[in-house]
Amino acid sequence: MKRALALLAATALFSAPAVAKETSFTIAAIPDTQNYIDYTHQTAEGFKFDANAMFLEQMQFIADHAKSNGGDIAFVTALGDVWQHQTKHIDPEHEARGFKWVPNPIMDTMFAPTQKVTTVEIPTARKGYELIAGKVPLSVVPGNHDHDAMWTDANHPAAPVFKDMSSLGMLHAGGLDNFRSLFGADQPLFKGRPWYVASHDGGADSAQIFTAGGYSFLHIGLRFDAPNASLEWAAKVIAEHPGLPTIISTHDYLTNDGERVPNPIIDNHAVDPDDNTPQMMWDKLISQHDQVFLVLCGHEHGQALRVDDNRSGNKVWQVLADYQDRRQTAIDAGAKLQQGEGIGDGWMRLMKFDMAGDTPRIHVQTYSTHYKKRSKDTPQYAAWYKAAEKPKLSDEQFHGQDDYTIELTGFRKRFGPGR
Repeated sequence: MKRALALLAATALFSAPAVAKETSFTIAAIPDTQNYIDYTHQTAEGFKFDANAMFLEQMQFIADHAKSNGGDIAFVTALGDVWQHQTKHIDPEHEARGFKWVPNPIMDTMFAPTQKVTTVEIPTARKGYELIAGKVPLSVVPGNHDHDAMWTDANHPAAPVFKDMSSLGMLHAGGLDNFRSLFGADQPLFKGRPWYVASHDGGADSAQIFTAGGYSFLHIGLRFDAPNASLEWAAKVIAEHPGLPTIISTHDYLTNDGERVPNPIIDNHAVDPDDNTPQMMWDKLISQHDQVFLVLCGHEHGQALRVDDNRSGNKVWQVLADYQDRRQTAIDAGAKLQQGEGIGDGWMRLMKFDMAGDTPRIHVQTYSTHYKKRSKDTPQYAAWYKAAEKPKLSDEQFHGQDDYTIELTGFRKRFGPGR
């Protein structure tokens, strides 16, 4: 009897304790950070405060709440426009193909090419992303501002009279050497990371796999107005990972009215037919692959949710978040900004997945690392931002745009019960 009791005690001592099944996790979605990193928004250039501090606060928040640090952030996706400026009038590849840059009074004043991209803006981005390097799987997609050049093509010249930004003339973004210098597949952020499973064009497009909530998820990051080669590569990656629930992040996809139409100021497809509009990305790629259940984007100021059935009859949730034009921090500091110019005020998306129950769900929350509050806990939220973003909504409805729940109907049927 004593021997039996001793054996039971030893078994209890050395056996691993039962581990509860993980049923929840968070994806952090970082919308356009360009106004934080913009070299003109720093005290060195005479600005009222260093806006880059808000960017670094966001990255430190993510590091502190990563699963590797005991938090619940399992994946990070940055939605493009990491920095603000470009280094060239036109990139050599497009110039060699016969495209021609023409002067544009607005662009040449507000976004003139500058080497401060490489001496100030990219180093700031590097400092921020190094805070989370190795702590959590992540993706960064290039937005239009992250390209080497953003130019008006000779076939779409700027109008002679400038009444507002819509008269810019059609812009095109080209060249990604600057982006690859930090976010390329061979750079320290990604090289050798087991979760970084594929890349295209040196990392201009990329794929990651992360495991959370009992599932392995495939994530694909696509560049701004992804060209045909990018979509073909993405389709191949999906085929190589059958059955994995798949998320796609890209820069320009939804307007804040939930339409899949390009920004009228910069539409790469209008200049170069090889590039794809948001609707073309839906038609050619997203709707064709039943594994894709979620699409995340930035670029268009504001927020939106759109749900469509793919060709298999299953739902695809498409989510926009972009807070770059929010400027309450600048107002409070007495900083003078041009019309349409913002800072961001530290707002980002936290998408909390609850995989328990028959129907998994995502609680979409909007959180400011500057104010250290969720949108729904900020009494001034509608007064600060509604007029510029969704003026026709009631305050309650506006709050609902940034704090809501997505029921992932049919998720178990598509992807199984999980582990």
